[in-house]
Amino acid sequence: MATAAPYLAARGVSKWFFGNPVLRDVSIELHPGRVHALLGENGAGKSTLINLLSGALPADRGTIEIDGTPIPRMTPATAQQAGIAVVQQELSLTGSLSIAENIGLGSYPRQFGMIDYAALADRAEAAANLAGLHEPLSIPVGTLPLGRRQMVEIAKALYRKPRVLILDEPTSSLSASEARILTELLQRLKREGVAILFISHRLPEVIALCQHVTVLKDGVCMADRPIEGTDAAGLVRLMVGRDPGDLFPHWTPAPSLATAIAVKGFSSGLMRDVDLEIRRGEVLGIGGLAGQGQEDLLLALYGAAPAETSAAEVNGVAGLPRSVSRANAMGIAYVPADRKREGLHISHSIITNLLLPGFARKSALELRNRSEEGQVAKDLASHFAIKGDLDRPAQALSGGNQQKVALAKWMSNQPQVLLLNDPTRGVDVETKREIYIMLRQFAIEGKAVVLLSSDTPELVHLCDRVVVIREGRIVSLLERAELSEQAIVAAAVGAETPEAAA
Repeated sequence: MATAAPYLAARGVSKWFFGNPVLRDVSIELHPGRVHALLGENGAGKSTLINLLSGALPADRGTIEIDGTPIPRMTPATAQQAGIAVVQQELSLTGSLSIAENIGLGSYPRQFGMIDYAALADRAEAAANLAGLHEPLSIPVGTLPLGRRQMVEIAKALYRKPRVLILDEPTSSLSASEARILTELLQRLKREGVAILFISHRLPEVIALCQHVTVLKDGVCMADRPIEGTDAAGLVRLMVGRDPGDLFPHWTPAPSLATAIAVKGFSSGLMRDVDLEIRRGEVLGIGGLAGQGQEDLLLALYGAAPAETSAAEVNGVAGLPRSVSRANAMGIAYVPADRKREGLHISHSIITNLLLPGFARKSALELRNRSEEGQVAKDLASHFAIKGDLDRPAQALSGGNQQKVALAKWMSNQPQVLLLNDPTRGVDVETKREIYIMLRQFAIEGKAVVLLSSDTPELVHLCDRVVVIREGRIVSLLERAELSEQAIVAAAVGAETPEAAA
């Protein structure tokens, strides 16, 4: 079916923002029954191209075609009528509404001018089942963890029975089992003739799932060809314009074994009766299937959730912080997984976001030194390679640069413990490498890094030790010499490795 005429195409499209070219003469064709990868570093123009294809933005030059017919003015309504559905990386859900109400949002069935809730429930249930959602559809979406909210977003797209499905980093917050469900779903949609555009920084899944690839760099199309015969290294070369270096920095033993945080009999949320020591000079990984209590652990260590302990010490002080402000004062910083909702004030300027933790340390009566603040922000931006005008809103940045801001803003507080919740989610290869180098350097300086990650290779290659959590308990603590993807996954699912079985 891949040789059929494209359902949706862009022909020589260009887009400028504030006089700067973001896309230049880009063309792409989405064919029925084909999974088409769109790759590029953060800021390469992928999101802009998605917005042109879905009518969220008009092209400044070039045309969008549906079934071979040029569309004079592509709009979201036109796209919806043509069967084009988009699952954005940053979710568009309403937390106070139920799962069913979110799935049908904007397309509610009606009877006598009123929402037909019985029909909505039936249609929403069919879409939810396809997406592997088994939660009661009446519960508010805001009560779900990030990975389940991502599946609601996918079900919302399926509800519209799309001919073209555009997925922007759909697996970035999914567990391994949820990712498998999505893969099976995409294979099914492909067989049914749906045209799929798949954006991901996880190159192995791109190679396994996609038949064609378009690569953007600095708004220009670097490649548009079948993916067969291309390996991950080849895709990276196309994205960054050079041979990829080693993704992970060279590992060196921890320079310090002093204790940063120690807890005994720790319980919070799903976590129950846990003993844990976090050491200075190490990157301690937190692994396991999603939703097993890992996030409860980080939030409680940060004072954002209540916890009970039989004994606890943080940086030589007895007891855990009971508030976020206390945690910050004790030298702890936390970077959440959802950078747009929890990590940044995206409508505010980059400079404001970089300075916010510093504002919290000052008295309301203390005079601000604008010149000093500006220099602090410039130094942070330079150190973290955040380029461009710092007066721009944070939402103008690519996902990778937003993540850099979410990390950089804490550095003026000089934290001794850095708690990270999936910090490379939806981040391109080069930005990942930059973040890895920063984290390893943080540890080399004798500070402690706690890394909760859904990326198992990240845990294996970056961490000194990895704690695997299952059902709210630590089921394995793997030292550096024991680390492997197989060992982490086996502990997460409760299976023995071949070595252990022998």
